[in-house]
Amino acid sequence: MSKTLEAIHTLEDRLKTLLTNYEFLKEENEILLENVNRLQHQLILNQQELENQKKNFEVLKIAKTINGSKENTRETKLKINALIREIDKCIIQLNE
Repeated sequence: MSKTLEAIHTLEDRLKTLLTNYEFLKEENEILLENVNRLQHQLILNQQELENQKKNFEVLKIAKTINGSKENTRETKLKINALIREIDKCIIQLNE
């Protein structure tokens, strides 16, 4: 009978240890999920900032070319032509 009681106590101790570990891992998982969400949000903000900086850089290149710089003249002309084509498409769609 004492072996049965000893086995029950051992089982209880193991269950307590498992529950303690479970609670610890559950809290750790919540913290990690919060960190993942925070980092994903930061990544999205960084990507948006990068896109804004790329657009600003393109505008700056165009402005520099218009001011008389000989660099990137071809790229600027191509960009202006692409913008004109886009505007023409919009006008055609508005007239339909």
